[in-house]
Amino acid sequence: MSEGTMQRRAQRDGQFDQCEQRAERVRRAGGRSGSRLLAAAVAVPVMLFAAGCSSDSGSGSDDGAQDTSASAGSGTDSAASAAPTVQAAAYKTLPKACAVLPKKTLTELVPKGAASGKEGTSSDTAARTSCSWSSLANNGVKGSQFRWLNVSLLRFESDATTGDGESQAKTYYAKQVKEAQAVSGAKNAKSQAVAGTGDEATLVAYDLKKTEGAFKQQTVVARVENVVITLDYNGAGLAGEKTPSADTLTKSAEKAAKEAVASVQSANGEGTGGGSGTSTSSPAPSKTASSGASATSAPKATPSPSASATGKATTAAAAPKASASAKS
Repeated sequence: MSEGTMQRRAQRDGQFDQCEQRAERVRRAGGRSGSRLLAAAVAVPVMLFAAGCSSDSGSGSDDGAQDTSASAGSGTDSAASAAPTVQAAAYKTLPKACAVLPKKTLTELVPKGAASGKEGTSSDTAARTSCSWSSLANNGVKGSQFRWLNVSLLRFESDATTGDGESQAKTYYAKQVKEAQAVSGAKNAKSQAVAGTGDEATLVAYDLKKTEGAFKQQTVVARVENVVITLDYNGAGLAGEKTPSADTLTKSAEKAAKEAVASVQSANGEGTGGGSGTSTSSPAPSKTASSGASATSAPKATPSPSASATGKATTAAAAPKASASAKS
């Protein structure tokens, strides 16, 4: 028999002897006291066994907690990855500025300047663009008829921070109308809705007295989807020529605004229905919903013609350059 086996047997024998001695003491003590001691002796190994089982089950609880924690973490990651979205802008481009109106219309509104449109400066013509025309019809000793036309277009792109393009356009549209109504020195001002021109349109008309003569100003602000069009048209009789009819200028401005709306729709793949705002096909959606093309300001055109009144007018000041700043 090996030495290790002999040692283990000796240990068991020793433990057995101890148990025998305890049992003998219990028998001698007798009564309830002995019963309690015996119960306590039996309870000790049971408690140790239970503690061992409790330790094992605790390991399983840790695994469950880890699974629960992992599941919760996965849900948090999923929620964090869900970025806010906005509706894509309906229109993604603008027509060429100086081609926004038909040649026939330009000939009617600015007969001497139909072919000499001046495009405004823009770093992004898909987001903002403008063009202006000046006409001075010299009638000899009777004087001259001056006309000035400016069309500005501003397209708003959808953005998670500033909102969808159409909502931005609505806000800017209202701002443009208020600015047109608040021109310093305006007389006999009136405002009225313009039917059949995009989604909404307003005409602001007034008289403006200048050194060169009495001007009749017509401003039409129109919105179609996420694009705002501001059309300024004015006329004056210079050097003795009679002042043009406000009604005639108003009709011309409203007609041009309708055609500008139709041009925007056509540039984005819609049928040209006279600018009624009712498309014949679905608008082409923007490819991106977040772009630096979103703008907070657009060109404001203020006519300032100048002509000499010595028998016949010989010069007319160039119309002011229109520009727009875009939000980066």
